[in-house]
Amino acid sequence: MELKVSSLAERPEALERVVGMADNWPEFTVQDLVGNAHYGRIPVELPEHVLFAEDERGEVVAHAYSVPFSLAAEGRGELPARGWDEVLVWAFADLRRGVTPDTVSAISIVVAPHAQGLGLSGLMLSAMRDNARAHGFREVVAPVRPNAKHLEPRTPIEEYAHRVRKDGLPHDPWLRVHARAGATIERVAPASMTVAASLEEWRRWTGLPFDTEGEIEVPGALVPVRCEPQHGYAVYVEPNVWMRHPL
Repeated sequence: MELKVSSLAERPEALERVVGMADNWPEFTVQDLVGNAHYGRIPVELPEHVLFAEDERGEVVAHAYSVPFSLAAEGRGELPARGWDEVLVWAFADLRRGVTPDTVSAISIVVAPHAQGLGLSGLMLSAMRDNARAHGFREVVAPVRPNAKHLEPRTPIEEYAHRVRKDGLPHDPWLRVHARAGATIERVAPASMTVAASLEEWRRWTGLPFDTEGEIEVPGALVPVRCEPQHGYAVYVEPNVWMRHPL
């Protein structure tokens, strides 16, 4: 597959095709209110930080979103425990206030379902690093969603994140791609994304009954969802793993 990688700043006419590219995220993962409030703003307000790959037919087969923010701003300094949600809030607060950013955070790398398994995730990660470097940044950070953690939802994230193979690389495939690109694990973000919703919504999203109090294992979830039938709601708090990429 021959690919061409561009930014939306270079190719603004591709906006609808990039935003409309198919994905296979589980429905509940796109119900985070912080993400819903900010994610769609990235291609419109920060097009220079949205990259996309086209195949030889001009079809968009992958995209990568990132955001610049100031890690050194007062009250920050450390990558946040609330990971993905918090860095989105920081980035758009900085943009609104005119704060000069010093770091780029990866937000997502998505590959179209029919193009998965071809190494496009690594390609887009490399392109994101190159793009940040070209804009004068010296570091990319990433609140990584380990893509095989859902197979072990009850394994503590600290244990899972630091599990390595015999060659010293991370056990998890997506953490391993980042490590091969030069990243190191900084810390776990234990509350990187939160989805709190009614039991009716969870039933619609998952097809599960959600009628038992306690932890419910949901396909695609990195940890169990906490179900409270007496109160009519369930809550999913997803952990991610902060990784740092020096440029």
